[in-house]
Amino acid sequence: MTNDELIDSITRQAEERGIVNAAISSLIGGVDSFTVSTMPADDATRDNISDYILPAEMHGSGEIKDGVVHIHATMAVEGDRAIAGHLHRAHISTWFARAYVISTD
Repeated sequence: MTNDELIDSITRQAEERGIVNAAISSLIGGVDSFTVSTMPADDATRDNISDYILPAEMHGSGEIKDGVVHIHATMAVEGDRAIAGHLHRAHISTWFARAYVISTD
């Protein structure tokens, strides 16, 4: 997959294949920008959402539950740093992303 938004693409491809519930056993690739969230220490019911407009190497895993894609990922960025959390968005245009999905339906 290139030149697309990752979550939208996985959702669309799962729908096309009739996949409603699945394990995303592996996710790998490179992104041009991304959005992740983590929970604040004082309230695990909320999200701290952060947008990053910088390229990153990506790996992660997750699930598709009732047609909704849920991914946790680690993004490796310049300076040998890692940014991790719940993945809300990842735009791919320069490189690629591959999600390996195992249907549980």
